Amino acid sequence: MSDVSTPPRAAERTPAKRAAGLTLLGPAFVAAIAYVDPGNVAANLTAGAQYGYLLLWVLVAANASAVVVQYLSAKLGVVTGRSLPEHLGLRMRRTPRLLFWAQAEVVAAATDVAEVIGGALALHLLFGLPLVAGGLVTGIVSMLILTLHSRRGTRTFEAVVTTMLAILTVGFCAGLLVAPVSPTELLGGLVPRFEGSGSVLLAASMLGATVMPHAVYLHSALARDRHGDVPAGPERRRVLVATRWDVALALVVAGGVNICMLVLAAATLPGVAGTDTIPGAQRAIETNVGPVVGVLFAVGLLASGLASTSVGCMAGAEIMDGLLHVRVPLLVRRLVTLVPALVLLAAGVDPTMLLVVSQVVLSFGIAFAIVPLVVYTSRRSVMGTDVNAVATRVVAAVIALVIVALNVTLVALTVTG
Repeated sequence: MSDVSTPPRAAERTPAKRAAGLTLLGPAFVAAIAYVDPGNVAANLTAGAQYGYLLLWVLVAANASAVVVQYLSAKLGVVTGRSLPEHLGLRMRRTPRLLFWAQAEVVAAATDVAEVIGGALALHLLFGLPLVAGGLVTGIVSMLILTLHSRRGTRTFEAVVTTMLAILTVGFCAGLLVAPVSPTELLGGLVPRFEGSGSVLLAASMLGATVMPHAVYLHSALARDRHGDVPAGPERRRVLVATRWDVALALVVAGGVNICMLVLAAATLPGVAGTDTIPGAQRAIETNVGPVVGVLFAVGLLASGLASTSVGCMAGAEIMDGLLHVRVPLLVRRLVTLVPALVLLAAGVDPTMLLVVSQVVLSFGIAFAIVPLVVYTSRRSVMGTDVNAVATRVVAAVIALVIVALNVTLVALTVTG
């Protein structure tokens, strides 16, 4: 990879008048939707139902890591005026670039499958729709959401997605108001440990559901498009401070939702038959916590599926544009990426299993997104005076190493059965 100092397309990305204060917030809340998608629901419910509070520490560590990673992604977009895929596309030779694009698209496809399936499951739980029909409705609604982005602009799209984030937060967290949570076991879950290879596999799935590769690629583009080419100096420092707040607030919400899901499952689902599937878990929540909580949970799952599949489609388009310099209309991409999910649903494959497996696939793509992100944001030739501090480099490098090590362990456990 070589350094490229050619200035970005500043003229087309610099807002006529920059926003101030709270109006600078928003990009991270869109990216945060990726952290509470239906894959998270499957992984977190499975972890809580099978292992109680054991893997709570995985969520806490993963979310703390995500704060660092997402800030670096947004920082790259703000400082350089380019997204991570654009940087990769400029610095990689043709063959490595095509291979990199292929793995990134596989990850994006796995994400989209999970999100469409989540929406289909929610519509089935709420209205009894067949899964294929529910997947089709999810795809159509996500097209309408993407149309808002195309016709009404970024702010309207951010407002819609943030509203959905609020809805799913209520839906997934409402059960804790009546669930019998054990404070002692809750604290015990913060101690890092595993119980057998099954818990390691599930931890990798939770990691894949929490630190999302497509969110890393997309966030740099969201920050680039929102803030434009920010000149060095006081103005850039102000934007970076706002970006830190944006990331921290958004991921506190997303991390809190994930923790709520695991704790709810740990408090109400262990030993309950049928909780190895989302429909079974939802019925168990209705039975053990109450029908209102069960309905709210399904509503949260629907909001999660609709919002996250729209964001995932945007991420896939940015990956293709940055790496291949090919722009595909979002609605066309939405139609193409909807097909695999509908085919899998029509084939009768267990949807909850597909959700968990999709998160394992995502975990393999994390290193490909994080490693170049850490490298680029640590290069003075790329970031100028806003290059990562030594402490940030060390923390980011440790995060990348731990993620790679966990994935290598996952491969070894999978091969050895």
